[in-house]
Amino acid sequence: MPPRVAIPIPHSLDQEYAARSLPQYEHAVTVAGGEPVCIPLDKSPSETTRIIASCDAVLLPGSKADVDPAKYNAARHPKTADPDPGRDAVDELLLQDAYRMRKPVLGICYGMQALNVHQAGGLLQHIESSVSHKAGRDVALAHNVSVGGESRLAAILRRQQDKSDAPDTTANVVIPVNSSHHQSVEQAGNGLRVVARCPDDGIIEAMEGSSPDHFVLGVQWHPERSVDNDAASHAIFYSLIEAARARHKEIAKEFESV
Repeated sequence: MPPRVAIPIPHSLDQEYAARSLPQYEHAVTVAGGEPVCIPLDKSPSETTRIIASCDAVLLPGSKADVDPAKYNAARHPKTADPDPGRDAVDELLLQDAYRMRKPVLGICYGMQALNVHQAGGLLQHIESSVSHKAGRDVALAHNVSVGGESRLAAILRRQQDKSDAPDTTANVVIPVNSSHHQSVEQAGNGLRVVARCPDDGIIEAMEGSSPDHFVLGVQWHPERSVDNDAASHAIFYSLIEAARARHKEIAKEFESV
């Protein structure tokens, strides 16, 4: 049985956006070997919790909303988009369960920002840069990302490289990525560390959990858009499914021993 990955509907108020974006995340999970489980945003907390309990991992997708600045004690920037309380509430339940049960977490774009705020981190509300971070879905490669060589993410990305070459596990891994965001992580939250930046302007592009026994990863770009034709994108989703499968086995053993 494939690992079940909880994916909240990306937006509670814009149905067209949600219907267009959700299938990309579901497809990425499926091709990596997982079973996507859509989490509605209009159920009661108890109903939502029941669905979440049956899942092995969490994927927090992108959104056209911005996280409410009040959540990280900041004044609202004029270019900050409206929050999405429905999505916020479900993300909170998902992350509470994931951290309590040590379930793997992958946050993408807004999902990474929501993860960081959940862990008491802060956000840069609007990026001013010569780099095209807001390039959009039609620009396949917007800029490069430099990933710290000794990070979990770098190890994931090296797996899809030529195995005939002995990789330098201390050297940064540089990959080209797409980009569709105007905000970014500014201060890392509790238990999170910055592992990748845009080399041209220093904008934070990826984070991961500092606990070696809990898979937590956030990327600012959108690997779901390129999962079918980019080995690095596929490797990110495959690593989530691999971690979910391992955690499922651990949880099963824990319940058997009770």
